[in-house]
Order: sequence, then structure tokens, then C-alpha cells
Amino acid sequence: MEQNTVIDKDLEIRLQDAMCVNESHLEHKWYHNFKYLVVGVLFGIVFVKSEVVSWFRIQEMFRLQSFHMFGIIGSAVLVGMVSIWLIKKFEVKTIYGETIEIHDKKFNKGQIYGGSIFGLGWAITGACPGPLFAQIGTGATIIIVTLLSAIAGTWVYGYLREKLPH
Repeated sequence: MEQNTVIDKDLEIRLQDAMCVNESHLEHKWYHNFKYLVVGVLFGIVFVKSEVVSWFRIQEMFRLQSFHMFGIIGSAVLVGMVSIWLIKKFEVKTIYGETIEIHDKKFNKGQIYGGSIFGLGWAITGACPGPLFAQIGTGATIIIVTLLSAIAGTWVYGYLREKLPH
């Protein structure tokens, strides 16, 4: 019984943030992960071609000098909204037939703090976590410092998670 209580508490905490709660219970061979590598490389190429990884484009956005990044981010939000609506409306399943559950998120003040820290880091470094690898791939190896800082920040958050506002 104690194990179930721990699992229930963990799930309750995980529902409050962006961690995945739709984990697959299927076991796959290690080479099944290559599909994610291919999609990641293609996504990186799109980032580079659309100039999402450009430090200058990011600075233009934060200085409100260009619509370029706002258009890309807005398009991504719109595609995400339509995709979630379609998944819910047609009860779409994974390619392996598993049900997709989309849980409602509750607002909490930690999102304001975290979003502010995230935005400051993005503005200062010119690097969002998604395109970090694409930036490194283009030869901007100084971004490795930003990558290591992001990893350290994630570790610190995990270490202090229970003491932070949620």
C-alpha cells in the first residue's frame, strides 16, 4: 500500500508541471530511438533555415524591432492549439494504439517566476533550450556554456523542487 501512495503523490506532483504523464508502457529495442534523432536533425535544419537560432533575430524580438520571431512562435502556438483540439475531438491514439490523455494544468505563481527566469536567460544568451543543439551544430560552440548552464539549472531545480513554490 505504501508504494501506491508514493506513486499517487508523484503523479499528483507531475500533473502540476510539464513533465510527461503519458509514458508508454511498451518496451522497444534501443534502435527505435533513431527516429527521434532523425526528427531532431530535421527540426534543427528548420531552426537554422528559419533563423530561429540567430542571435540577431532573438535580440530583435526582445527589442520589439521585428515580427519575425513573434510570427514563428505564434504559428507554433496556433499549430499546437489545433493539434490538441484534434487529438481530443477525434480521440487520437499513439501509433502503437495507446490512449493519449491531456490533463488540465492549474495556474501557480511558480510559472511566473520560472517564465521570468527563462525569458531573462533567453534574452541574455540569445539561446532558447530548443535550438541550443542547432546553434552548436552551426559552429557557435560558445553556446556549449549556455547548454551546460541549462543543465546545471535543471539539476538545481530538481534538487530544490520540494522547497520551491508550485
